[in-house]
Amino acid sequence: MNTLSKRFGLSLGGASRMLAALVFVGLAAASAQAQQVFRVTAIPDESPTELARKAAPLMKYLEQRLGMKVEFTPVTDYAASVEALANRQVDLAWFGGFTFIQAQQRSGGKAVPLVQREEDARFKSVFITVDPAIKSLADLKGRTLSFGSQSSTSGHLMPRSFMLAAGVDPDRDLKRVAYSGAHDATVAAVASGKVDAGALNISVWEKLVADKKVDPAKVRVFYTTPTYFDYNWTVHADMPAAQRERLTKAFLELSPSNPAGREILDLQRATRFVPTSVDNYKGIETAARSAGLLK
Repeated sequence: MNTLSKRFGLSLGGASRMLAALVFVGLAAASAQAQQVFRVTAIPDESPTELARKAAPLMKYLEQRLGMKVEFTPVTDYAASVEALANRQVDLAWFGGFTFIQAQQRSGGKAVPLVQREEDARFKSVFITVDPAIKSLADLKGRTLSFGSQSSTSGHLMPRSFMLAAGVDPDRDLKRVAYSGAHDATVAAVASGKVDAGALNISVWEKLVADKKVDPAKVRVFYTTPTYFDYNWTVHADMPAAQRERLTKAFLELSPSNPAGREILDLQRATRFVPTSVDNYKGIETAARSAGLLK
């Protein structure tokens, strides 16, 4: 009898079958490991084309740093990004502050923010219009306004919060409130005259102006909000600690001092990434509850 036969009390034929089974299991495990894919998603706050363009170099960089295939998995709306992370259909998600709070709630507190852009500690929204008569938030009374997605921090929650603080209730004081679904769509709605004004993410606005996709002489900013915490990269708490550390380190080591790092940071509209924590988003949660957007 061979060693396997003696150890398990098997006949030679039984030992052979067991050895074959063990080999098959080993090969299957190796194959599964080789085919492992790290999936990333992001809230669809811009057009699908723009999101894919921004994601491509970052996915390539993360592949190198994690040593596995990394795929960007687009979602149809903000709620889908929350569900994807809560149900572990993706490994990493780019959330706004409000969608992070929603993911925290939906996952039973298992959404873990890893890093944010340095800019996200002092983020702002802008209100825009083509109407020269609109000069303040108070002037929006009786007018039409477009937010972005209902789940957007910078395109809805915080602009709504600052409007309420200024004594303007969007649901009571405005003629009509619309939801464009994305920041660039809000700008298009204002520029085309579909609405009198719009609220959006300041970094998207500045990028559209820099790329000459909007004329600030025609579409102008009439109000800029105070600062607040916003976007972050989030994982599920079930992610192994070692992988979480590798991922965090990969973001923190992105540097504008080399061409690849500079390209990624420019596309992400970041000077650098810094560590973040759940506590940074308590203000967002308070604002969401005050606005009746979070139960």
